[in-house]
Amino acid sequence: MLEIKNLCVSLDKKPLLTDINMVVHDGARHRIAGHNGSGKSTLVNVIAGNPMYTIDSGKILFNGIDITKENTTTRALMGIFLGAQNVPEIPGLTILSFLKHSMIAHKHFDSAQDLSMGEFLEKLEAAREQLHIPKEWLNRCINVGFSGGERKRIMLLRLILTNPKLAILDEPDSGADADVQQQIIDVINNMPNTTFLFISHQNGFSSKIDVSETTTLNDGRIVIE
Repeated sequence: MLEIKNLCVSLDKKPLLTDINMVVHDGARHRIAGHNGSGKSTLVNVIAGNPMYTIDSGKILFNGIDITKENTTTRALMGIFLGAQNVPEIPGLTILSFLKHSMIAHKHFDSAQDLSMGEFLEKLEAAREQLHIPKEWLNRCINVGFSGGERKRIMLLRLILTNPKLAILDEPDSGADADVQQQIIDVINNMPNTTFLFISHQNGFSSKIDVSETTTLNDGRIVIE
């Protein structure tokens, strides 16, 4: 599903990733490991299209399509989801409005069809009940006043509703209590049509996921074992 070829990345001319070659197979639960500062978050942000980084050389292929120069929005619509480690508060934009417009965009991109309000509400209610998310959360602004664990649950709600081809999760277990961590594990293990690429420092968390492969980074390079 995802192939990275000879990828070199910098930020303000400082090299961060060097000669990254990596394959993520369709249906995988692929873990990225490494100590703090090894380049893990940089790598997943570059895959998702974060414009703050410069790709100096190399390619990123998604389902055989070269997306190296595609912007973040196009990558998201193609089916690449990023659950970032730290998501900012967005005053003035409710969770309900954000989810509705996101699903409308995905439906139109995939099929050129409009998403009916009935279809949206039906899917939203099913996902909300699955995650035990209170209805009143939906009318609150994104992440404003939410705890770390609550923010992770909203991330899971967006993940389930958009049903991406590739879900990239940057330390999803960070800031989450045991109950929320279990919800994250359950979602990862029970979305068969989604490939997962995730970062985790916790072996206890990762041991509950059927990890198919682990890639370890050190100083911006892949460790060859």
